[in-house]
Amino acid sequence: MGIFGKLFSKKVDYPPIDPNSTAASRLAEVEPQIDELAHRVREPLEVIPSEHAAYVFIGKPPKKFGLAWIHDDKISGLNTLVEEHGLAPTAMARVVGQLREAYEHSADANRFCAKVKDRDVIVTDSPELEKEVHEIIGKVVHR
Repeated sequence: MGIFGKLFSKKVDYPPIDPNSTAASRLAEVEPQIDELAHRVREPLEVIPSEHAAYVFIGKPPKKFGLAWIHDDKISGLNTLVEEHGLAPTAMARVVGQLREAYEHSADANRFCAKVKDRDVIVTDSPELEKEVHEIIGKVVHR
């Protein structure tokens, strides 16, 4: 990357995750699924680890992003809400808006970098963001 690429790059260098932290152990629990997801998409991944689960913002939140979640060793995503729960486009837009707001609420959360196999990921250690995303998705899945 040339000097201008670095100068105008928005990439933030986060500190490495503490391998002994709860977030690191939770990340390790879902590492196979994160690796699988990393092979499916080229965009950056930001993982919000949870107990035996994780939410993954794909792309560049809060502007342009997708969302996947890992639960029971299975990867689901926003398209799952459409396919399995019949979410209409207007309802999907509302969900994406709520996810954007939740992400913006977590602007000051602790973020770290980690490696999953050969891929750099961002790990956001935020129980508040995890809870907010869980509630947003749960409203759709359990309606």
